Amino acid sequence: MTIELTKEVRADAIVSIQKYFEKNMEEPIGNIAAGALLGFFLEDIGPVIYNQAVADVQEKLRQRVDELEYEVHEEEFRYWKKYEAKPRK
Repeated sequence: MTIELTKEVRADAIVSIQKYFEKNMEEPIGNIAAGALLGFFLEDIGPVIYNQAVADVQEKLRQRVDELEYEVHEEEFRYWKKYEAKPRK
């Protein structure tokens, strides 16, 4: 699955990359180079992050489904049990 960004998000990401280079690297990075770097990250590293996020969500959903079993479970055939538990006079 290719990770796609909207034009607005892509533009914000490029600005962020340029700012990072400005603050942390010896050389600034241009708009085109920052866009290419972003493309590389999205294609090569993005799927790793995406897959981990999916695995995290799956685990949370499994936990929630397990909790639901206890929250919504109803004991079956309860009618007669309430009479059997009472001593007869």
